Amino acid sequence: MAHDVGMIDFHTHHVPARFEVTAGKTAPANQRARWEMLARKLADEDLLLTDIRAGDVGARVVNIPAQLMADADGRVPRETIMAMNDHLAALVARHPGRIYGLASVDAYDGEKSAREAERAVRDLGLRGLFVDCARGDRMVDAPEARPTLEVAARLGVPVFVHPVAPQPLTRQMAPYGVVGTLFARGTANAASLIGLVEGGTFAQLPGLRLVVTALAFGGVALATSVSGQSRLPSGTIDLMRKHVCIDTMWAQPALLRASIDLLGIDNVIAGSDWPIVDGPFGAKLTGAMRQANLSGDEQTAVVAGNCRRLLAIT
Repeated sequence: MAHDVGMIDFHTHHVPARFEVTAGKTAPANQRARWEMLARKLADEDLLLTDIRAGDVGARVVNIPAQLMADADGRVPRETIMAMNDHLAALVARHPGRIYGLASVDAYDGEKSAREAERAVRDLGLRGLFVDCARGDRMVDAPEARPTLEVAARLGVPVFVHPVAPQPLTRQMAPYGVVGTLFARGTANAASLIGLVEGGTFAQLPGLRLVVTALAFGGVALATSVSGQSRLPSGTIDLMRKHVCIDTMWAQPALLRASIDLLGIDNVIAGSDWPIVDGPFGAKLTGAMRQANLSGDEQTAVVAGNCRRLLAIT
């Protein structure tokens, strides 16, 4: 069983109790009770380790999403972001081999963000960066975000480009509940990926490695399938496979198979979106991989091997 090799869940959120989760205040009314429940789970360090102790997953790659504690303009003070990364480094130190960390940075704060990214990786030992895919009208290919991407490429660490709730699309989709909100967030995540491909960022930063969520699958499909329409008509698929990984939220066999077919087995990474998506993820992903007819070696790559290579875990 691939599950026995020690699954690493790349997509795990945690917000220590010292930081206030503000996301529920701006959520649609029909989702606020859900956010109150999520805020309690996000703050619980012991709960973060429950599935590891139970053997469902072997380790988690944790981020502290600044977006969940942002003000109305999507901003978090720089001092708070530094404190978040300090806290995450301490969490990693308390649970070696079980918890790995991705540093949160405000990618839209130019050189100041780049300096914090470098501090978090070099001084704190965090394994990569966690950034919002967009901020207002800007996406992660914006000039303000370039210094952060340059640091990641130079240091050889991945950037997890996480969905945000774009406006006005999120308001338009709010009447359709969680699925509508996820669609809006996925659209932003996919758009940010297309911007990086079409804007030439990957060609300009050959050392950059990016991870998107399964919500961005539409962007992956378009960027790899409509290459004849692209400004990069030749080698677009090879470019994507060199630079882009996608996670396995929901562990749905058809989506898993399609992600592998488009990006290759080396670029699909186990990731659950815990605790936003809860439950026995390890067992669910193992079942989905079997239904998708993955070989033993392919299952091992998805559940742990690809993540170990990406984060340089020995």
